[in-house]
Amino acid sequence: MAYGLLSGKKGIISGALDSDSIAWKIAERAVAEGAEIVLTNAPIALRMGAINELAEKTNSIVIPADATSEEDLSNLIDQSTERFGGKIDFMLHSIGMSLNVRKKRDYTDIKYDWMQKTFDISAISFHKLMQTAYQKDAINEWGSVVALTYIAAQRTFPDYSEMAESKALLESFARSFGYHWAKKKHVRVNTISQSPTLTTAGKGVKGFQEFFDYSDKMSPLGNASSDACADYCISLFSDLTKYVTMQNLFHDGGFSNMGMAPEVLGL
Repeated sequence: MAYGLLSGKKGIISGALDSDSIAWKIAERAVAEGAEIVLTNAPIALRMGAINELAEKTNSIVIPADATSEEDLSNLIDQSTERFGGKIDFMLHSIGMSLNVRKKRDYTDIKYDWMQKTFDISAISFHKLMQTAYQKDAINEWGSVVALTYIAAQRTFPDYSEMAESKALLESFARSFGYHWAKKKHVRVNTISQSPTLTTAGKGVKGFQEFFDYSDKMSPLGNASSDACADYCISLFSDLTKYVTMQNLFHDGGFSNMGMAPEVLGL
């Protein structure tokens, strides 16, 4: 059911790769709620994924952008505001990748140039996207910026490797930049800490299925689905959450507050 929560609003959705992507679900939900969107991803991701299918489905356009490139992000913001005929109301950052994880390097044997690339792609890109939009004054008053994160920013998940530090940095950027944007334009910046989700990226992490099942048992409500995450994200884009900013919001079925669950112990 749609409620028209984003009627008349315009936004940028990054990171949609295929129909398993949380960003894909958020894009569909945003349009269903009345928004007009622009889709973006890195050129290599565009070749690998099915984003053009999503663009056709949502009556949107795709603007390729390497999120680590200030030039690409400047072009993304300029083309988006031109497309919309005005400023942006919301942006989603759903970008993350670790070469060390992808190439199965142990955390205690990390390649540091790969780690720096991980930070640039997965976290610093968030600051670059916000700084570009901020300096261009491209977001409307009371706009909303959301990034997707994970509880490994606060707790140890050994196989998540340096993506944990990336998420911690991402969340810090939301707090720090959120202050400046709130003071300037009442724009709010938040992160959503989502349950383990069966996305293309998630399934690439060692032992993911086992951990997904464990988390589902530990969470009183069970793991939050990508569709449920899309719903939550839409609420943060909407005018119903105007005074929520600089927060890391757990959307995980209660996992983040659990100590022990009898279900996990088979009791």
